[in-house]
Amino acid sequence: MKVNIKKLKDLERKITISIPVEDYASKFSSKLKNVKTKAKVDGFRKGNVPNDVLEQRYGQSIHAEVINELIQESYPKAISENNVRPASSPQVTIDTEDPKKPITYSATIEVFPEIKPKLSRWSSYEEYSIEIEESDIDLAINDIKKRYGDWNDVSRKAQTDDQVIIDFLGKIDGEEFEGNSSKDFKLILGSKSMIPGFEDGIIGKEVSKFNINCKFPDDYFKKDLAGVDVEFEVDLKNVQEITEAKIDQELFTKLQMEIKDKSEFRDEIIKRMRNEVLIQEKELTKESMYETLLKTNSFKAPNSTIKEQADLMRKDALMRIGHTEENAGDDLFPIDTFQERADKRVRLDLLFAELIKHFEITVDKGQIDNFIEEESKRYKDPDQYKKWIEGQPQQLEQFRMIVLEEQLVEKLKNALKSKKKVIKFSELANK
Repeated sequence: MKVNIKKLKDLERKITISIPVEDYASKFSSKLKNVKTKAKVDGFRKGNVPNDVLEQRYGQSIHAEVINELIQESYPKAISENNVRPASSPQVTIDTEDPKKPITYSATIEVFPEIKPKLSRWSSYEEYSIEIEESDIDLAINDIKKRYGDWNDVSRKAQTDDQVIIDFLGKIDGEEFEGNSSKDFKLILGSKSMIPGFEDGIIGKEVSKFNINCKFPDDYFKKDLAGVDVEFEVDLKNVQEITEAKIDQELFTKLQMEIKDKSEFRDEIIKRMRNEVLIQEKELTKESMYETLLKTNSFKAPNSTIKEQADLMRKDALMRIGHTEENAGDDLFPIDTFQERADKRVRLDLLFAELIKHFEITVDKGQIDNFIEEESKRYKDPDQYKKWIEGQPQQLEQFRMIVLEEQLVEKLKNALKSKKKVIKFSELANK
């Protein structure tokens, strides 16, 4: 077997494989003998049909089988012997299939890039520290009081922070469209959960029926609606204002807080905010570290792998709004809107794999057990959780990847340069 590898554009490779005539002949002869023992042809006894008759009747199908088997056997061997790492399935073209000549075919694939990790000390990542101010604590408490409060009808014009109950029907050029209507829809004015102009059109209105003219954003997730003018017929049925929850035992129970009074309530809120801050500091620092690594290590990712990742991201986005690829059109979360994120994700995964090799990082059972032990403390019955997780291989693999990443991050902290970045708790909403 002869193998020739030609570099095409970027990570594309064309592998041309030539198989000796004798390999083809041996397979063809073997299959013909097998057919001979079973074939029934008028005028001949079973097992005594001449080879030329068999070839005339079965030669074409045997030839196709032999070609297929030769490709199936030779391709894996060729990429293994030549240290090729395919990132996509091969696109096979048969160049020569004349049995009297070497069988030659070409397989076009994408390969994974060769990456030699660079850990530059010239560029630095940001190590985040988040400051909590008294005003942040007050805002958190006020938010809880609102979230656990009660909505009550009022007889006045709707204003920001009110909740309204509406029926609406949207039309474009007088025609209805998918997802254009709702009944008894609850909307908090100022939440910006609707398209621009919709909530503004309700503010200042009393219980009544009226029309609102809006325009879908240019980057709207449904491509066919992006930038399109729309008119909504609105029936404003109720205007409600919030009666904030009292800081009492009833609220403590809803929040699963084992506390007695307002002072302990504030302390518990501070404790929860600090726990959230620790998680956010860690995540923001990791994100900055990863961005730094990608800037330092410049390489292309296989297009086929990026497409696979983009497809997964789109499936996830559709699932979150109760859709599947089968019942969603191409205009709902178009695949190209995920390309940039998918490219980044794939490059990061490839770089991680090489960095793990570089630092020779491994995960043993003891480390997984320790992780599970810590996770179990979050549940009412830790032992029951630990027994359950033993039968969840996918979850265990996820835990292994988390432990692996934690070790990698620690190695990178020692290998890379960092600088402090202090932000306020109130800035987290923009991160």
